[in-house]
Amino acid sequence: MGIWVRLVLLLVLAGHSSAAYCICRDGLGDQVLQKALDYACGSGADCSAIRQGGACYQPNTVKDHCNYAANSYFQKKSQSGGTCDFSGTAMTSTTIPNQVSGCVYPSSASTAGTNTTNTTSGINPSVGTGVAPTGINDTSTAVGLLQCLSLAFILSLLSLWLL
Repeated sequence: MGIWVRLVLLLVLAGHSSAAYCICRDGLGDQVLQKALDYACGSGADCSAIRQGGACYQPNTVKDHCNYAANSYFQKKSQSGGTCDFSGTAMTSTTIPNQVSGCVYPSSASTAGTNTTNTTSGINPSVGTGVAPTGINDTSTAVGLLQCLSLAFILSLLSLWLL
């Protein structure tokens, strides 16, 4: 019986993805999303994939391009204190938006590309200045980690109890 519990514990922990993606919130207007897109692309995100002809250009919407740019910025900058908030425009998620074939969202700094001087020309017309990611109240990544650790602790206790 103890072996089965340990096996289940192992499968639960192995199946949990620790990857965090940064996506733009639903229900916001294109102008707000465009500001986050402009900021991300102008501040280090690799936005080459969302330029016309790029692997993630389609669907050609401000929301989809904002998702990609915010995530690229987050993956590249999170190691040095960058956040996923963009003044409330974005949030972290363990799931990525639907993607077209060939479009890959970076899941770490090493897969976030190398371009650091992007502009949004050829992506969507700019409608204003960028919005810096504040992240002061962004605890969603910490909450996800805490939930995963809590589950692991509970399953460990259950495993010990059944032995």
